[in-house]
This record gives sequence, structure tokens and C-alpha cells, in this order.
Amino acid sequence: MRRALILLLACLATPLRAAEVQVMPGPGALQQAIAEARPGDVLHLTDGAYPGPVTIDRKLTLTGPRGAVIDGMGRGTVVTITAPDVTLTGFSVTGSGTQNSDLDAGVKIVKGADRARIEGLSLRGNMHGIDVHGGRDALVRGNDITGSQDARMNQRGNGIYVWNSPGAVIEGNSVRFGRDGIFSNTSRKGIYRNNLFRDLRFAVHYMYTHDSEVSGNTSIGNHLGFAIMFSDRVALKDNLSLGDREHGIMLNYANSADVSGNLVRGGTKKCLFIYNAHKNLIYDNRFQDCGIGLHFTAGSERNVLTGNAFITNREQVKYVGTRYMEWSFEGRGNFWSDHPAYDLNGDGIADGVFRPNDLMDHILWSQPAAALLTGAPAVQLIRWSQSSFPATLPGGVQDSHPLMRPLEISVPDDIAAQERAVAGRWAKGDYDDLDPENLGTH
Repeated sequence: MRRALILLLACLATPLRAAEVQVMPGPGALQQAIAEARPGDVLHLTDGAYPGPVTIDRKLTLTGPRGAVIDGMGRGTVVTITAPDVTLTGFSVTGSGTQNSDLDAGVKIVKGADRARIEGLSLRGNMHGIDVHGGRDALVRGNDITGSQDARMNQRGNGIYVWNSPGAVIEGNSVRFGRDGIFSNTSRKGIYRNNLFRDLRFAVHYMYTHDSEVSGNTSIGNHLGFAIMFSDRVALKDNLSLGDREHGIMLNYANSADVSGNLVRGGTKKCLFIYNAHKNLIYDNRFQDCGIGLHFTAGSERNVLTGNAFITNREQVKYVGTRYMEWSFEGRGNFWSDHPAYDLNGDGIADGVFRPNDLMDHILWSQPAAALLTGAPAVQLIRWSQSSFPATLPGGVQDSHPLMRPLEISVPDDIAAQERAVAGRWAKGDYDDLDPENLGTH
């Protein structure tokens, strides 16, 4: 009797081995399999349709080939995860509802569903692709997300929406069409890296997202690349903005950011837009072939700019103000492609101070009609006098230690090919309904 009791207690103390369960297609089959599964089981889907929606309320792994399709049939969210430690891999998810106000999505991770892993899925035909909505430490990796094209851009869903989900890691995903590639709102301590964004409103859109990282991402042919708004202590590094329309990088009420190693090139009205943003370290970036290299406004203070390259922008800097701004740090400034510099001692630092703006630039920006007088002798006389007598300048930007050589940032061949494919897109008037100049448009 005692021996039998010991064996029984030993069996109860030993966890049951997770079962491998094959789930065949058909109406209700997947939700029934979930209801019958034990925590830790692995459900294997096969090619075919699995009508939904479904809810995963226990620790499970769902895996299957792309030909296995969970279809929400146009009702709400297709797959809702309410339990921690759930893993989804490999299969396809489609057919969410179309209510943006309800955040209908292909996959939704709610509060309490911590440590979810969403990997290698194909998500098409959903309002939002993946909604990380309260679950902590989620991993969203290697998914292929294609959003809607059939509504006005601001009415579409996001590829990945992160809301109040600390510790999220979003990496290696491809997002095309829809509204924003990643919209991160009211969150912190996230990592968003090595994702590809095309044909969107914003590639990455931050609102109230602090202490986080945006790195190694590529934005091609979007209306705006990387918008960091109302967010503090963000590391924005090693990203590519290629052929985006309005801004490559926007810092709007963003403070104490580390902005480094980024390339913004081609097609963009403004490579970098800084609006009421303070104490940011902006270094070793390359801003090339934009309408304006850097638009600096709204009283932004205590920012450090050093080691950047401003290459063949129509206007290198737009700064309208009366304060003096020094854009060098510890004897190292920036490279300016329009600076006729010389370096007699060969230390890599130009021997002359460079000012990217003069008084006529201020007049032209505040009074655009004055552009008709650009070639007039009086205008040329003003510019000559200011170059000869710099004290006549009313404040503005100064680089006391400009660099002689620009830094280079390489672009992989496959990405460069995609960049060439969108060249000239915005000259054709493909503007949809977005107004990026309206900073209240979210």
C-alpha cells in the first residue's frame, strides 16, 4: 500500500509530456483542438482552411506550413492570445474584421499574454497585422505582413501595433501597404530592428514610447521614414530611409535621443526635421539629396550635431531664428558638400568656419515671393557682404570645425534595387491623403 502511494505521488509530481497533436482543416476543428489541449501541447496544422476566429487561452504552440490558413471570415480578430507563453509559427492568417476602432487584427496579444512568440507567419487581408496590446516581452520575428490598399491611408490598419507592451522585440519583419509599418504607443523598453517597410504612411511611428531602440530598419518609398514623437531616450541608429516623401527622420518633442549611423537619401523634402526636441545627440549620419538637409525649428535646444554628412541637399539647413547655434563638438564638426574648404595642416578638419545659411536664406524662407529676386545684383551684394563681414549675420548655424571628408554608409544591392524602383514616385503626384505637415495627424 505504501509503495503504491509513493508511485502515485511520484507520477503526480512528474509533469506530463507535451503532446504533438495533428489538427485537420475544417470548421470549428482548430478551436476544438485548443479546448481539448493540455498546456504545453504542440498543435500541427496542415494545408487547408481553418475557419475562425479562434482564441488561445492556454500555453500552446501552433505551427504549420503557409498553406495552412486560419481565416477570420471577416469577424473581429482572427487569432486572440489571452494566455502567456504561446507560440505561433509558419502558417497564414487572413480575414479579420474591418473595424479600425475595434483594432481588428490578424493576431492580437492582450494583457496577461506575456512572452508570446509570433514567428514566420504570413498575414494578409487583415485590418491590423499583429496587435501587441498589453502583453509583455513579446517576440514578433520574421513575419510577412501585407496590409490594405482599398481605403484612404489614414483609415487603414498598421502592420504591427504595439500598445503598452514593455519589452517587445519586433525584428526581421517585412511590412507593406496599410497605414504605419510599426505604430508604437504608450510603451517602453522595446527593440524594433532589422525590419523592411514599403508603401506606407510612416515606416516607424513612435508616440510616448520611451527607453527603446529603433535600429537596422529600412524604409523605402514611404510618405515618412522614422517619426519619433513625444518619446524620450530613444536610440535611433543604423536605419535607411530611401526615397521617402516628406521626412526621413522626424524628432518631434523627442528628448535625449541617440541618433547615429542613419542614411537618408533621395526624394525626401526634409532629410531630418527637428521640432521642439532637446538634448539629442545626432552624429555620424548621412543626409543626401533632399530638398532640405535639416529643418531646425520651434526652439529646440542643447542638441549636439557632429560627424554628420550633408550631401547635395537643395538647402543644407533651414534655421530661422536669432540665436547662434554651434554645430560641432570637441573640435569635430560635420561635412558640407557645398563648403569650398581647405585643410593646410592635413588634420581632416577644414581651416575655415562654415555657415550654411545667410540673411537671404532667412528672407526667402519667410517671404517665398522674394525668390523672384534671387539673381538680382542687390541680392548678390548682400551675400557677398555677409561672406566678407560675418558679423552682419543675425545669429544662425555655425560649424567651427567642418570635416573635409564625408562618412560613407553602404546600401545592400537588393535594397538599392528596390530604391531605384521607387525613384521619381513623388514627382508623379502619388500623395494619397496624408498631410505629414499636420503634426496632429496620427
